[in-house]
Amino acid sequence: MVLDPGRLRLLNEFAEHGTMTAVAEVCGLTSSGVSQQLAVLEREAGVPLFERAGRRVRLTAEGDRLVRHARIVLDALGAAEEDLRSASTPRGPVRVACFATAAVARLLPAIAAARVRHPGLHVIVQELEPREAAEALRAGGCDVAIVFTYSLIPEEPRPGVTRRFAGVEPMLMALPADHPEASGSVDLRALREEPWIAGSQGTSDHEMLDRACALAGFRPNVIHTADDYALVLRMVREGLGAALVPELVATAVGVPAGVVLRPISTIEITRTTYALIRTATPAVNAVLDLLLE
Repeated sequence: MVLDPGRLRLLNEFAEHGTMTAVAEVCGLTSSGVSQQLAVLEREAGVPLFERAGRRVRLTAEGDRLVRHARIVLDALGAAEEDLRSASTPRGPVRVACFATAAVARLLPAIAAARVRHPGLHVIVQELEPREAAEALRAGGCDVAIVFTYSLIPEEPRPGVTRRFAGVEPMLMALPADHPEASGSVDLRALREEPWIAGSQGTSDHEMLDRACALAGFRPNVIHTADDYALVLRMVREGLGAALVPELVATAVGVPAGVVLRPISTIEITRTTYALIRTATPAVNAVLDLLLE
């Protein structure tokens, strides 16, 4: 059974407008022409698609089911047409949801390069944390989601999502420069009595700290929570606590005087950044290429 897309389009219009006459007006056909085409579709489908309801015709349950499939097919055909139209020249808009440090270190340079290479590409930035960005992608609220996972908290992408590797970096210990453990690699066990600064409760940052310290044999005494790394580093400088921060922070926000970032000797903790997409259009691919350079 091969169903004609043109007839599927007429069926979809009938579901939208309810009468052969209305479909004929929308599609520039005669009512009899619409009826004939839908009768052919019914024969092709091999099941009754229409039934009488008084003086009118309505869709059967099978007709409603075919309409749902028809919309998927028509949407796919529309996406294919748009893809082919824009194949030679990537053009936007492309909505990118991204966490702050990656936005500064990766996304903004990519946008600057896009202005030179692809003038028709318009990148729209949404600052979102990874879980929020992934949810926005699932719900259709963005075209690209830049997310991260920690080595201590591995996560797999949801079905239907393509994941592209964008980089990996170590997590480092942020300490006041005059701290006794600030001279070299840091053993987490030496900080078991320290106050700690963690990400907000319920975030992967907070969970990562809990797991890292558990592997070192203690529960961190989290006194303060903050999600802005610039704020975290200044809190460290003021002696409010120790913190784990990704290496990219040094590039994205800078390290203030009086704070040092040191490697961790106890365990290896890394943060891996990925770009998530659902549909690979030329515009999306152009943004990915620039992000991943």
